[in-house]
This record gives sequence, C-alpha cells and structure tokens, in this order.
Amino acid sequence: MPTGVAISDVREQLFGAAERVLLRDGPSALTSRAVTTEAGCAKGVLHRHFADFDAFLAELVLDHVRRIDSQQAALRNSAGTGAVADNLTGALTDLFGSVAVAVVSLVTSRDGLRARLRRTTPTGIPVLTEAAAMIASYLTVERELGRIAADADVDTLAPTLIGAVHMLFADRKGTPPEAGAVHKVVTAVVAG
Repeated sequence: MPTGVAISDVREQLFGAAERVLLRDGPSALTSRAVTTEAGCAKGVLHRHFADFDAFLAELVLDHVRRIDSQQAALRNSAGTGAVADNLTGALTDLFGSVAVAVVSLVTSRDGLRARLRRTTPTGIPVLTEAAAMIASYLTVERELGRIAADADVDTLAPTLIGAVHMLFADRKGTPPEAGAVHKVVTAVVAG
C-alpha cells in the first residue's frame, strides 16, 4: 500500500486478516507479517495501531469476547420461549460456528498472549470462560422460570456444555457437526 493512503477501519481489516490466516493456516502461522500481507498493508500499519503483536492478538481475542457479550443478551431474551435445548443448540452453534474455536487454539498456544489476557480473564480460557458465563446466565433465568430443574447446578452445567460442544467443533479442518449432533449433546447434559 502506498505511503500516505488512509485505510478505513484498520482494526477490522487487520482482525479479519488475522482470522483468515488463523482459520487457514493455524495459530503457529499467525505472525505480524502474515497478518499485514493478508490485509494488503505495510507491516508498520499494525505497529502504528498496537504496541506490539501480542497487544494486537489480545485485542483480537477481546473483540471475540465482546461478541459473546452481545450474544448473551439475545440468549437471555429467548428464555421462556421455544425449547431450552433448542435455544442452547442455536447459541452454541453460533458461538462455535464462528472463528471462536481457532481463537481458543491461539490462546492456548501462546503463553505471552495468555499472560496478557489474565488481566481481563483471570481464570479459565478467554472466550470459553465468557461463553460459559453466557450459558450460566441463560440457564439461571430458565431455572427461575421453572423450565429446568429447580436444583439444576447451572455453574456446572454451563462449562460442561461448553466443553462438550467445543469437542464437537474442535477439528477446525473438518466439517462442522450437524445441528442434530449438537442438540443431542445439549439434551443429554441438560437432562442430567
């Protein structure tokens, strides 16, 4: 890109490029050069907007956390409508149908990134921790509405659902699971 040409939405352009590299080539291929080459811009553009590459990656992950925050309101609003298992299946499929599985791989593969993210997510794995909180929040409302057992341990059910469904989606090169497979897992966990 020529010097002096403004790039609109630089963050989104760089995040989109990082996600494409991550999905196509995996976390080990994610470098500042790979991101800027994919974005079609000079390497200096990334370093003008972020202190270093780990700061960029942390912002990329936090961007995915913010997406979960916005999904949480929609899921909570679905409480009391439809079937609980259907609502959860839809939410979990949306969550893991995105680049979230690849972002989790990125977080687990980079010690420096994990250390930086501990400032906002002191325990667990960022993205998965927030997703579990989203599910627990929804299940709490459904329990209050009497649509799941009054003694349901939502703080155990939520991470169990996240872990079980994450396993279905974990092979980023494979075909995503069918909705029926996700629904079967959700039904088994919630019924228990």
